[in-house]
Amino acid sequence: QVQLVESGGGLVQSGGSLRLSCAASGNIGNFYAMGWYRQAPGEQRDLVAMSFRGGTSTYTDPVKGRFAISRDYAKNTMYLQMNSLKAEDTAVYYCNAQVLPISKATWGQGTQVTVSS
Repeated sequence: QVQLVESGGGLVQSGGSLRLSCAASGNIGNFYAMGWYRQAPGEQRDLVAMSFRGGTSTYTDPVKGRFAISRDYAKNTMYLQMNSLKAEDTAVYYCNAQVLPISKATWGQGTQVTVSS
């Protein structure tokens, strides 16, 4: 059973940066997909960015050009570099991993990101 632990959230001013980390048990080089989702109060959980085995990535439009997803295979850790943060980026950010295309996804516990305007 894959386990995921997020870290790196916090309070930052608008225009600032944060880097979120997602440490995984197991070899993430074998994972079909890993991604970041976020959920603001009263809202549904939405995809932010997804990284696929083979190197392709996808981003939701509001974060394109500002956020970057990456994997460190030596550390079995995925990152989300968030730059030019805006108040509307405030949410709980969740790490997600899918070992195989048919596998049920695994979720981390979430990390709070708060951007003050």
